[in-house]
Parts: sequence; structure tokens; C-alpha cells
Amino acid sequence: MSWKALASGLALVLAWPALATPMIVVEARGAGLKPGMRIDSARTVKLVEGEKIVLVAPDGRMSTLRGPYSGPAVRNAGSVQNPRTALAALIATRNDRASSVGAVRSGASAAPLPEPWLIDISRGGDRCLKEGEKPVWWRPESLAEQAFAVFPVDRSWRADYVWQASADRMTPPDIVGLDDLKTFIVRAGGQEYPLRINMIPRDIDDPLVISAWMLEKACVQQADSYLMAIGKDLADSATSLGDGEPQTGALQK
Repeated sequence: MSWKALASGLALVLAWPALATPMIVVEARGAGLKPGMRIDSARTVKLVEGEKIVLVAPDGRMSTLRGPYSGPAVRNAGSVQNPRTALAALIATRNDRASSVGAVRSGASAAPLPEPWLIDISRGGDRCLKEGEKPVWWRPESLAEQAFAVFPVDRSWRADYVWQASADRMTPPDIVGLDDLKTFIVRAGGQEYPLRINMIPRDIDDPLVISAWMLEKACVQQADSYLMAIGKDLADSATSLGDGEPQTGALQK
């Protein structure tokens, strides 16, 4: 991930007319849309009662529509924000989510991830994973050996594992049924907790879009890792250009 790539991508979007921002579908129930599809913000969308779509702009801004509705995919799309402004807005969104649902529940108080795509299986909640990628499990405390088990919600089977002492990452072996699980139960240290995996299309690679998608799906711990990396890239770029470190806001616990 680099600030130059991020900035050049947003520069291309800034050339679009204000009312024609390219949007990516994050969630869709109706309108013939599916997650990962790209549509024009000015496209007419029709939703009936109970239908809903969530869209994300290239700068990470989210837009949600619920039926009944008939009109443009994004009302008052406006211009795309520059990377620094976009990052500050995403951090504000992240902090609002952490405050509204609680730091523990949102994952805002969880141990920082060394990489954003690691799946922390030491606690329950939502996680995000790129389609087609194998998950890499992670735990924050890695000194001791620890046994744990994974099984589906219906408990029709069980797989047992052991964290080796000093190991903090594990790629689970191929087990029939495991890769297809979107929700599973982890039993460790005498406790059980559910994990839900939210898939992000493999062709989504813009850091701001991915961060916004993770926040929408409550993968706050992973979004934090991405936001920190984006902030570092922006700070490094500003320093190299002699602009000083950008003030983009701070992640709150």
C-alpha cells in the first residue's frame, strides 16, 4: 500500500463529474445488485419495502438506501475527498461506531493487529477476509501452548488444534466444511465464542474502500490496522515533501 497509489487513484476519480462518482456495492438486498459490483452514483435505483443497498465511494464514504425508494444511487454525491480528509472522516466514523456499540463489542479495545488481514480468534465478533484467500489465525498472547477447538454452529463436527508456545499465527489445514463456514464457534480456555467471517471481493484493493468496508462489517480491529498504515503512508509522504505530518485524528479505545 502506498500514498502515491492511493492519491493517483483518487485523482482519477476527481476528474469525474460531481454527480457521477463511481460507487462499489458493499451490501445489497434488491435492485439486482451484488457486493463488489460497481455502479454510477447517478444511476437510478428502485427499492421496495424491506430492500436495502450499501455503497462505498473511492474516498471511503458510505451511502445507505432503504426501500421504498426510487432515485439516484447516491443523493448529493459531491466531490471525492483528498486522502487526508478521507482518512480523518474514516477515523471519525470508526470512533463513532466504537462509542455507539461499546469498545469491547466493536473490537476497538482489542490488541492491535500486526497486519490487517489476520483473523484474531482469541475473542468473538466479526472478521473480514478477502475472497479466495485462506485465513491466517492470530492470537495476541503467544508465550504458552494452548489447545482450542473449532466447530460449526450446529456442532455437527469438531476440529481440535494446539497453539505451539511462542507461535502467534496459524494457517488452518484443509478440512472439509471449514473453508465454507461463515460463522463458527471457538472453544478455548474454558470459554466459547462465535466468529463471523465477512467476505470482501478479491478485486477490491483500494485502502480507503477496504477500511470503510471493514468498518461497515464491524471488523474494527482490522480496520484499525489499515487506518494506521494509511496514516503512516500519508505522514511519510508529507515528511518527504516537507509538509509536516498531517493531522488526521486519533483512534479512540
